[in-house]
Amino acid sequence: MSRRGGHLWIFCERPLLAEQCRVYIYTVALRLGVPIKGTAGLRDGIELFPRQDRLAPGEFGNALRGPLGVHRVNHHRYWFYDTGSDINSQLNYLKNLKKLTEAELMRLSLGMTIPDEFLRKPTTIELPPRNPDPNRKQFSILDFVQKPRRQASGNYYTQWPSCAQAGNDRAGDNLAISISDSRKYKRWAGCTKEMIRTAVGQPIPIRRP
Repeated sequence: MSRRGGHLWIFCERPLLAEQCRVYIYTVALRLGVPIKGTAGLRDGIELFPRQDRLAPGEFGNALRGPLGVHRVNHHRYWFYDTGSDINSQLNYLKNLKKLTEAELMRLSLGMTIPDEFLRKPTTIELPPRNPDPNRKQFSILDFVQKPRRQASGNYYTQWPSCAQAGNDRAGDNLAISISDSRKYKRWAGCTKEMIRTAVGQPIPIRRP
């Protein structure tokens, strides 16, 4: 059960590779015609976790409310169907469920890859090359946006200024900025670097011939 519907959990016999699990679930969703939120611009649909294939050392993924956890908004505990609504019945039910084995997952996902329509294709925006004039300060997007709220997959994530002006980006993570080079930042909806620079009050100077 869930506050807005339900969750489908797939329990594994042992920890398995997130990438292999995601390949199988995305492929099955496509075959069944199930819409996935956030892909191809969809605002509604199911959400799949984990959202990353892999994490580098020191990075972290998405926080999840685990099975039988208490919801932090309404303080309700949501039970699994097909058994009693008490802790002992629920734990016994989970203990006796069949668990997915690595061999089964490999067999089910043999030859599969995540379909192209489910792959994120972010627009990479690079600032102009550094000005050779040492007296001119190099623009850094980090000087003009909110302090990054999190980091993952080699990027900082913070609020996208143009989205905020329009009353969107309530999660505050639409703008990804490369940790290794802040001159590179990404916007998933294809906005241009000119739009972002204007939104932070630092329009790109027009170069005179």
